[in-house]
Amino acid sequence: MLRGVELDLPPRTLIRVEGANGTGKSTLLRLLAGIDSPSEGRITGRRPRTAYVPERFSAALPFTAAGYLVHLGRIHGLRSSEATDRARWWLTRLGADAHARTPLPELSKGTSQKVAVAQALLAEPELLILDEAWTGLDTAARDELDRAVAERVAAGATVVFVDHDPRRLAGSVDAVFRIEGTVLLAAPATRAAGTGPRVRIEAAGPPGAALPAGLPGTPEHTPAADGGVRFTVAATHSDALLRALLTAHPPWHIRRLAALPGLAEDPGDDGPPHRTPTPEAP
Repeated sequence: MLRGVELDLPPRTLIRVEGANGTGKSTLLRLLAGIDSPSEGRITGRRPRTAYVPERFSAALPFTAAGYLVHLGRIHGLRSSEATDRARWWLTRLGADAHARTPLPELSKGTSQKVAVAQALLAEPELLILDEAWTGLDTAARDELDRAVAERVAAGATVVFVDHDPRRLAGSVDAVFRIEGTVLLAAPATRAAGTGPRVRIEAAGPPGAALPAGLPGTPEHTPAADGGVRFTVAATHSDALLRALLTAHPPWHIRRLAALPGLAEDPGDDGPPHRTPTPEAP
């Protein structure tokens, strides 16, 4: 049982929850997602549009993968055509498009987890709750989920997650909370450490243009030799930063891209490769 929990969920924030097994991490996430209600105390404020990926996804449902996503999209208020397009988009992005017509009970554990992730992302939630959501995903899908998290935060959402890998999204986390006993304690965030792969982007705005406000990933920025600006950002935020620069008013011109190694060694994980910006979701 958790006691004395005080936790604010400001927008545009990535929050990690840590703690030993059985301390109540999943309980806290279920409370935040609105699945469970507190026996004492209360949750205040406007209930944001919320999506949740559980630690274990029940695939024993009478739907195909795409049919389930369309059904969930309709529940979230999307039109059928929009839900269908977004279902196709996320299945493709997560590498599960070949299983769109496969009944959920026939999916492998990894593909089932991709469907669980897709159902949480297709409605563009304001609050995204991820309970060990990376478990069971292949490397490409894990990297894609990293990028999707960065995109949701850049769009103004709050993301709260639990993951067994302490390196998960290292360098991008805004706040860390650790459950010890039954108490939730604040811990130092890892953003300042700068671990993990990074990307350098050199860009130039129109003459006299100010730096766009609220850039994703809080990138470091310094003047470039040719009069532009050199941005350095965690790789998980690079696609969102590129999109923000390209869609600024007026738009910025991208001159150079370069992948950089992390400041600390990250054994066994070379990090996500850099790629061009992901097209806008339908």
